[in-house]
Amino acid sequence: MLSKPFLTLKIDVDTYRGTRVGMGNLVRMLLAHQANATFLFSLGPDHTGWALRRALRPGFFSKVSRTSVVEHYGLKTLMYGTLLPGPDIGKQCAAQLRAVRDAGFECGIHTWDHTLWQDNVAKRNAAWTINMMRKAANRYEQVFGSEPHTHGAAGWQMNVSAFVEHDTAGYRYASDGRAMLDARGAMAQPAQGPHRVRNGNTILQCVQLPTTLPTLDELLGCEIDGKLITVSNVAAHILSLTADNARDHVYTLHAELEGQKLAPIFEQLLAGWKAQGYQFASMGDYYEKIKNTDLPVCPITWDELPGRSGRLIVQGKAA
Repeated sequence: MLSKPFLTLKIDVDTYRGTRVGMGNLVRMLLAHQANATFLFSLGPDHTGWALRRALRPGFFSKVSRTSVVEHYGLKTLMYGTLLPGPDIGKQCAAQLRAVRDAGFECGIHTWDHTLWQDNVAKRNAAWTINMMRKAANRYEQVFGSEPHTHGAAGWQMNVSAFVEHDTAGYRYASDGRAMLDARGAMAQPAQGPHRVRNGNTILQCVQLPTTLPTLDELLGCEIDGKLITVSNVAAHILSLTADNARDHVYTLHAELEGQKLAPIFEQLLAGWKAQGYQFASMGDYYEKIKNTDLPVCPITWDELPGRSGRLIVQGKAA
């Protein structure tokens, strides 16, 4: 009997507010739907206000206007690191983080400081990168009493040293990048998916499980096939992508979006994917499914995706 395709749910928890409010909402929804998932935590200070420095980046204002950043993140969050000190998420929310693990969900590292990492790692050296990653790993161990085993990069931003650090830390799998998407959000290269990364002549051992679907903030407010994507039809659009391409997928969602104002959309997605025959999975579940297959090896690659400003890690062309 053929197994069902996996819909791996990767949950990025970016902020203090997302940790305190959105994360618990998602746990309740997932338990109600008997859906497995992986939560990836920001473990240091919340300096979301620093993100305002991105104002000169091409596409930044377009994305902000389309996705109602203040509505979803809150004005107070946007002042952290500027007018207000950034709260230390790992220290102040340790009990909430452990509650996710205790509810039966896989937990991993998103980052130490989300904004600091997202806006800097691409141009930083090995020492800076390793210091940031090990600060997050040490905090994870302080919170959970065990070493971390997986990672999903903030903003899908990495550098060579970060990929190498995964092997040093002994991570078997991570989800740090994206599959290439076309203007509709469909996979531009349907064969893309789990792979290993090449660093020069070295093949790194940590398996990458790239996100294969667009995120809500990449779709909302965009015009696709002559139709404006809104909160009323975005779930149907994403479900059309998974209906047309029935295979293992990775979907990245956010505690600040699907865990708060956009929770009704996530409810529609969960019901729709279940009706389409998908099995909800954690990153660990997905890795166990594919770990013995012959995986392609791809170079570290940067590119742009529709609906998102700036360049990010994408799956490169296999050798």
